[in-house]
Amino acid sequence: MSTEPLEPQPPPGSPTQEQPERPLQPSTSRIADCLQQLRCRISAPLRRFDWRIVGIVLLAVTAIVVWRMIAALAKPQAAAVRVVAVAVARVTREDLYNRVTIPAEFRPYVEVELHAKVSGYVREMKVDFGDRVKSNQLLATLEVPELHDELHNAMATEQKAEADYTNTHLIYMRLAAVNKEHPNLVAQQDLDTADAKDRTTAAAIAACKADVDKYNTLVAYTFITAPFDGVITKRYADPGTLIQAGTASDTQSMPLVRVSDNYLLRLDFPVSVAYVKDMHVGDSVEVRVESLGSKSFRGTITRTTDKVSEATRTMITEIEVPNLDLELVPGMYAAVDLKVQSRPRVLSIPIEAVPSEQKSSVYVVNDKDEIEERPVTLGLETPTRYEVTEGLKEGDLVMIGSRSKVKPGQKVEAKLIGSLSQ
Repeated sequence: MSTEPLEPQPPPGSPTQEQPERPLQPSTSRIADCLQQLRCRISAPLRRFDWRIVGIVLLAVTAIVVWRMIAALAKPQAAAVRVVAVAVARVTREDLYNRVTIPAEFRPYVEVELHAKVSGYVREMKVDFGDRVKSNQLLATLEVPELHDELHNAMATEQKAEADYTNTHLIYMRLAAVNKEHPNLVAQQDLDTADAKDRTTAAAIAACKADVDKYNTLVAYTFITAPFDGVITKRYADPGTLIQAGTASDTQSMPLVRVSDNYLLRLDFPVSVAYVKDMHVGDSVEVRVESLGSKSFRGTITRTTDKVSEATRTMITEIEVPNLDLELVPGMYAAVDLKVQSRPRVLSIPIEAVPSEQKSSVYVVNDKDEIEERPVTLGLETPTRYEVTEGLKEGDLVMIGSRSKVKPGQKVEAKLIGSLSQ
């Protein structure tokens, strides 16, 4: 195979010597090539854009299908969620009451200031304030020398009267014996005179005995004793003090000591006329003392005035509080907690079962475990419970808490809550 040298070709479109120069005209093939290139450049982005649209459409269709499948699978679960658990409490019978707190002040059950019945000097003081004493215990003695002299004088007078009586009685008995053996031997006047003297001397003995008893009593008054078990709360006199007899109302006599029975204390307090009907003698009452860390004590209503004051519209009531260990001190303030508006053995429900905005009905979980709206009539309201007079019976389950998640006729699961389940 022969090879010939190739001649150099002129560049396309350059004029050659063989061809005469003429005006340029686009060839058909070149135009077609340009159109083809332009079509390719335009179709390439269009193809890419179409694939994006197709992908978005496919993704949307897939999401719709998946969502429908999830919704179909979730239908049984949604049906199960509708059975919600609700807190309920049982309708029970209880003793309902309200509490009223009234301030009061302790005072001794008995308190006296001991005065002397006779005037004299204090010889000895055996106690001081704060001492605990027993009934008839000696507290102080007085020195009254002249009183002892008067007693001795009365005793001597009694002995003389007894001697005079013995003499006159013998004279009368002898004259009476002679007159019996020898009638009309002794003048009747002499017998009557002897009889009168006998009676007079007998009366003189009785008078002397009374004087002796009087002075013995006055001497006994020089010994000051405790009238009851208690505590010495004040001492007024010291040994050597002159004490005046406290027998006259116009005499400002000084007492020796003050004795208080602190083993049993009184609490007097006013009760409003609205609660007078709830005060009963013998009822137990709780008494709190703030100064002892709010410690509680038990007392008993012992008496009332049975009359309402027109000025204050209250009735004075008294409580007795035992204080055997003397933990309480007269003058302490106390808070008396009274049970008023008592309702024994009534149907009651928790206060949470009754919405504040609608107190005429409650939600009840019936035998079909469905919510039922039940109209009720309420009575006494306490801080924790309501009295139900109509609409419920013992053992019913009432819903407590918010009603926003349930409605009448809805299936629920009842859950008895804590102490409310009793």
